Amino acid sequence: MAQFDVTLAGEITMDLLLYGLPEDLPVERELIADRMALTLGGSSAITAHNLAVLGSRIGFVPQLGRDSFTDVCVAALIRVDVDLSRAVAAKGSVGTGLSVLLQHEHSRRALTYAGTISALHYEDLDLDYLASGRHFHLSSFFLQRGLRDDVPKLLAAMKAAGLTTSLDTNDDPEDLWAGPIAEALPYLDILMPNEREACRLAGVPLFEDAVDRLAAQVPLLVVKRGAQGALAVKDGVRYEAHGYPVKVVDVIGAGDSFNAGFLHAFVQGAELEECLALGNACGAFSTTGCGGVEAFADRQRMQRFFEECGVEHRIGVL
Repeated sequence: MAQFDVTLAGEITMDLLLYGLPEDLPVERELIADRMALTLGGSSAITAHNLAVLGSRIGFVPQLGRDSFTDVCVAALIRVDVDLSRAVAAKGSVGTGLSVLLQHEHSRRALTYAGTISALHYEDLDLDYLASGRHFHLSSFFLQRGLRDDVPKLLAAMKAAGLTTSLDTNDDPEDLWAGPIAEALPYLDILMPNEREACRLAGVPLFEDAVDRLAAQVPLLVVKRGAQGALAVKDGVRYEAHGYPVKVVDVIGAGDSFNAGFLHAFVQGAELEECLALGNACGAFSTTGCGGVEAFADRQRMQRFFEECGVEHRIGVL
């Protein structure tokens, strides 16, 4: 029996969220936010955290920093039983990655200090540990600059060990969409972009063209569409699942929360429609709290939300 349901290698960060800021940000002015939150961030860490809350056994290999932010991140992950026994020790004075997210009424700005995000390398990874799961997931392809050139090799190793694999590239801050993505695709079971990322990855402006192009290159394409829900294409068959209406606090980490729900169901052998439904429910529920993990702290409320959505999933209690 596998030690873990899902293993991940990637980043942990802190997210500092400021709400109520004006759309226009003039220079040399002190602007006042009306609320703030400091939460666990990073696509990999959010996915790992929320998978664990859903009940998956999680092994996670992040690069640690040498500051108090890392202590806060580690505590948040350990609290939900994410295994960090192979986390990579701090290197020199590299600090924990930090994103400052400015929430406006109709948009947001994101400012990121890479820090530990870029410090993880292939040589740091315990491959036997990562291979002790049933499924391997990777996020933040473009941010993980120390690892990304070796992503095809890493995915190949996981496939050779018998795991299924998934990748969510997330956004490319440089908007170049370069790197060995094409070399990684043959080792993927699931590619998990959002609409914009799908178009940029496929190199085409029209969403439907992007879906056709990417679906021809991977066994299962899953595209997140925000409030519209999600779609998947497998063996030429298209599946669509509606979203769930909620009162949104912010959408930070919603895609990662979708990934957690989808992958939790996928690893348990659920039908594709069930995977999409749980993914959409998790993504929607995530937006009802600050950042990517705060909503998941209230398991009773999450259970009620699933029931209201008609999603059959029982959440355990720690």
